[in-house]
Amino acid sequence: DIIRGKDLYVGNRKEREKEKLTTKFRRKFSKKIHGELKGEAQNHYNGDKQNNFYQLREDWWNANRQEVWKAMICGAPKEAHYFRKTACGQGMETHGYCRCISGDPPTNLDYVPQYLRW
Repeated sequence: DIIRGKDLYVGNRKEREKEKLTTKFRRKFSKKIHGELKGEAQNHYNGDKQNNFYQLREDWWNANRQEVWKAMICGAPKEAHYFRKTACGQGMETHGYCRCISGDPPTNLDYVPQYLRW
């Protein structure tokens, strides 16, 4: 959510300071990725008024989400199961290391609004 610019949590003063750091991270991340693009691709992701590069970040997430999910669940123990039987489709729950039978991480929560996930 932070990378995609959709993190909703705003809390106390410490959290606001954290939000400032998150915003700086987002901008630097977007500028770095945008800076590595060449020619027509760079023009395609020209950024919005605040240079947040929402479309660039969304496309980056779509290209890398499998790897990000794998990294997030790599420490899951072998007996770990995902809480929903529909995570992998076809009414099956995840098994072993929170992965689907195919070995893919469950990405079904990618586009659920953040306030509904917690």
